[in-house]
Amino acid sequence: MKLKPLNDRVLVKRLESEEVTAGGIIIPDSAKEKPQRGKVVAAGPGKLDDKGTLVKMSVKAGDLVLFTKYAGTEIKIDGVEHLVLREDDILAIVEK
Repeated sequence: MKLKPLNDRVLVKRLESEEVTAGGIIIPDSAKEKPQRGKVVAAGPGKLDDKGTLVKMSVKAGDLVLFTKYAGTEIKIDGVEHLVLREDDILAIVEK
């Protein structure tokens, strides 16, 4: 299945969190928090401002991003969990 987000929405696949701490402690699944980092799979065209001009998105497919903790709506695409969130919920683009 393919999804194309509308307006200023972004489709993000969460990146897996680390299972072992720096000190070597293994974190069980029940104690893990969902990661707040992900990879942009698809992005909408942008949103319209007050004058009706299209404001393009700052993110594009392939970008690694940080987003707010309770952002977006969780969906499953072909058995894989994704998030649909607004561009405003994205805090930063991670550069390598």
